[in-house]
Parts: sequence; structure tokens; C-alpha cells
Amino acid sequence: MSETSGNIPQTPAKVLKTEAEWRAELTPEQYNVLREKGTERAFTGKLYSNHDDGIYHCAACNAPLFKSDTKYDSGSGWPSFWEPISPTAVVLHEDTSHGMRRVEVTCATCGSHLGHVFPDGPRETTGERYCINSASLGFEKK
Repeated sequence: MSETSGNIPQTPAKVLKTEAEWRAELTPEQYNVLREKGTERAFTGKLYSNHDDGIYHCAACNAPLFKSDTKYDSGSGWPSFWEPISPTAVVLHEDTSHGMRRVEVTCATCGSHLGHVFPDGPRETTGERYCINSASLGFEKK
């Protein structure tokens, strides 16, 4: 994978697959979260308590999404980050499902659902909390 001068991996080319292809490649939980906009139960995700140094990737297409040094314990029960690996790694969408108004976070490379972003993150950083499902992430240890 090529890198930019800031040592941040570049976003790969767009990944387009049919839902049948996604269903065949992903676990049932990953498919529910990534493709059907599901949510894993709080405090159950495999990466919630991960404190290793490395890069978090999209579980569907392996695009780099977040660096471990932007992960923090928000107490929410899901992996939380104060910013994506680059401004173009994720796309934000208005989400009015479930009678709420939220901002959905999707992978810019494959369009998969990752979680939501909230304005209650650490004030000393961006002030944002990217609340991301573990099922939507892969992790590459440094």
C-alpha cells in the first residue's frame, strides 16, 4: 500500500460489490452492521478494549479508517475515535432513523456503515466522538 508524506495510508480505489458478494464474504454479524446498518451490543465488540498501536481498517474492504492514537475510552461501549485517519476516509450522512437525528459514518471506499459521530468527544482534540462498531473494523498491529 502506498503512503502519503504524512505517513498516512492513502484511501484505496472505490470497491463496488453486489449484496450477494458482500453476504458471501462477511460474517452474519459483519453483514448486519456493515451492509444493513445494524449495531452490535455495547461493551461486546472485540476491539472495544484494544489498546495496541496500529491502524483500524474497514472490515468489508480493508480501507484504512482510524489510527490507534486517536482512539479513546468514551465509556459508550463502542470503540471511539476523535478523528478519522484522513478527511477522505469516511463519509458523513444525516440519519433520522429510530426517531433520532444523528450523523452516520460510512466507509468512503465501499459505502459500508461504520457507526455514528457525535459532538461530545474530547474538547482538547476535535470535540468529536466517532462511535464505531467493532464488527465494522479490522485491526493491523504496528
